Amino acid sequence: MALYLVRSGILKRSLLFVSKRFYAGTGKCRILEDPCLDTKNRKGLVLGVYSDKDDKDHPGKLTPTAERYNKLVCCRLTDLIRFTKLPYKGEVRIFYNLENEFASIALVGLGKECQGYDVFEQMDEGKEAIRIAAAAGCRALQKLRVSKIFVESFGHAESAAEGAALGVWLYQEKKMKDKQIHIPQLELHDDCDWTGWQIGLQKAAAQNLARQLMDTSANLMTPTSFAQNAVEVLCKSGVNVEVKVRGWAETQKMHAFLAAAQGSCEPPIFLELSYYGASRDERPVVLVGKGITYNSGGLCLKTCKQQERMRGDMGGAACVVAACRAVAGLQLPINVRGLIPLCENMPGCAAMRPGDIVKAMNGKSICIEETDCAGRLTLADALVYAQNFWPRFIVDIGTMTYDMRSALGAGASGVFSNSEALWEYMLAASMHTGDRVWRFPLWKCYKKNIAGNHNVDVKTIGRGPVSLGGACSVAAFLNEFVPCGDWLHLDTYGVMWSNGKDFPYLRIGMSGRPTRTLVEFLSQLVCHRE
Repeated sequence: MALYLVRSGILKRSLLFVSKRFYAGTGKCRILEDPCLDTKNRKGLVLGVYSDKDDKDHPGKLTPTAERYNKLVCCRLTDLIRFTKLPYKGEVRIFYNLENEFASIALVGLGKECQGYDVFEQMDEGKEAIRIAAAAGCRALQKLRVSKIFVESFGHAESAAEGAALGVWLYQEKKMKDKQIHIPQLELHDDCDWTGWQIGLQKAAAQNLARQLMDTSANLMTPTSFAQNAVEVLCKSGVNVEVKVRGWAETQKMHAFLAAAQGSCEPPIFLELSYYGASRDERPVVLVGKGITYNSGGLCLKTCKQQERMRGDMGGAACVVAACRAVAGLQLPINVRGLIPLCENMPGCAAMRPGDIVKAMNGKSICIEETDCAGRLTLADALVYAQNFWPRFIVDIGTMTYDMRSALGAGASGVFSNSEALWEYMLAASMHTGDRVWRFPLWKCYKKNIAGNHNVDVKTIGRGPVSLGGACSVAAFLNEFVPCGDWLHLDTYGVMWSNGKDFPYLRIGMSGRPTRTLVEFLSQLVCHRE
């Protein structure tokens, strides 16, 4: 009898035997060694099985790759499944020492077979099931300190790579080295779609970069530190980074941006990222990311509970940096400009006050009704500055309003756009990545509430019959500073944090969303053009 150890949530048993067994069709026998003896070169394998939770009599169906492996080990895999409960969607069963190459086999449930696009969920359920399965299997083997994990494609190598790479990653840079969880090397098994696998790894790496930037504590991720990280990461990838300081912002008359920064002793920084994948004469896509590295609320101080996750208020900036690196890594034939205004919103002695009036770069006067609204001030000047590049269109991203969490929770990012075509592209991208978006209105009533004032051009919040529509009011405010042309605004406050349950392939912590959707959005634009 072969050496094996079966783990099951229902049935736990430990059977340990060392003996001889015959390989199929060879007539030869080999001694199977204890997989725990070689920890440095231990390899694991993730395979899938289709199962229907609603049908208790469903026998389960191995994926083609798992079926081939099952034949290689003389159907030992199916024999062992009979000793345990069939794994349903996202569940894992681990088998040891079925043959010499892989010390551990993780069999993961994929749910029902032939899942596809769900019109009501606005998601490709099959690809999402693959991400969940790949993450569950890799994470189970990660606990065993496997050095290298081979993952089958489950029918879509890109989604498998995304789930695997996102699932094993966690923020642990400040932990002692000997206490850190091992991050295994990931490889594609028994599939020729190497390109799809690499694309998935690039997208996952981009989101993991955003997670790392967002999860770093605010005392370590100041505007200066963020700029240094961006230079280090992007310059290696072929993206040019220009770091502009307070004096430059003053010459550009970015008084809204400077007002948001004046309460902190940390100097404001404006990052300008440039990637040229096409002819330099071609108009670029401009990405604008909100870069409030910490938002205390200023003089309108947030409560301690509200400030708990404000280190992630620069999620828009992190997403733009990560997306630019992924675009460069994928070598997309497109020109991209990234604009990131970086600062802290603190209640210092020079902090902006409620009722202050400042002028933005385009000359419009802004009444600051609450100092908590620093993000929209920084984006206003960045949007005006974007017109210098004659953009194809502009996309701005930021964790803007708590209203978005109240409306959508972690289910989707809110989208506002003056272009039907841009919205359709973003929606299609979100269906593919599983990181969904939902459109909100840009109605005239919100604009009237923001801009219909006798004393100033715009107010940061507005007062009127629709004053409770916070997210829509922010979009209406930003729309006042958008140059002529197509524009799309993403409010990502609701998706900033992952509880580790809503999306099983994301551990608890900052989520880095919607980085993959943004990268896919840019990729689809390239494909459409070609």
